[in-house]
Amino acid sequence: MRGRQIVTIARFTLLEATRIRLWWLFIAMLLLVFGAAWFIEQLAITESARIEVSFAAASSRLAAVFVLSLYVLTSMMREFNDKGLELTLSFDVRRGDYLLGRLLGFVLVAGAIAVLATAPQLMSAPARTALQWGLSLACELAVMAAVSLFCIVTFTQLMPAASFVLGFYLLARTLTAIQLMEKSPLTGAGTVSHQFISWAVDGLALVLPALDRYAQSAWLVNHLLVPWPMLLSLAAQAALYVALLSAATLFDFQRRNL
Repeated sequence: MRGRQIVTIARFTLLEATRIRLWWLFIAMLLLVFGAAWFIEQLAITESARIEVSFAAASSRLAAVFVLSLYVLTSMMREFNDKGLELTLSFDVRRGDYLLGRLLGFVLVAGAIAVLATAPQLMSAPARTALQWGLSLACELAVMAAVSLFCIVTFTQLMPAASFVLGFYLLARTLTAIQLMEKSPLTGAGTVSHQFISWAVDGLALVLPALDRYAQSAWLVNHLLVPWPMLLSLAAQAALYVALLSAATLFDFQRRNL
């Protein structure tokens, strides 16, 4: 019975995405991305094809994260404002089941968006490379879906939640580069402030997912075949963060008075 309720809530989440034409919105964004990539290719003097593929892959990934995160935030905000949450819970649905159903639905939406983002990449990269890029993107989007759900349940306001999601994604994407810069500073090496910053950056690296390792544009540009153990490692990391974020979201959701 509980499993059926979770699946039903996930199915309605997918239907909601279809009803608001989320797929068409993302396809329109992909058309804009590849149109811009073609324009940049025409301007490039050398390595035009590589520049086009790199720009299209990076922009598609950002568009996927933007559309998915915005959908999760606005969907949950609509539930809060329209009293749909209270109505659903009145039908003898546990809070945990409701949250898991919504998360499952959002993860399925993330998978569908990853498929749409991967399809155009098949025109410029081998099928296996594009498949690996798409699977990695799906894992990244699953993490961002869990982060977005956690933020909107915790803050219950769109602007703070969206700001936290944006900050989380930018920091998780750039943290490796920040670590490299911190290890080789131009000035101030060995000072107390440098040591403090070094400890802070290393601490963040322990708790944040290394999103820069997911869906790398270099895979498509160089037609790389990523070892499957590496992809399994990325999937395991994504599953771990989704589980931790789900537990944190459920803890905050359970203690709230509705």
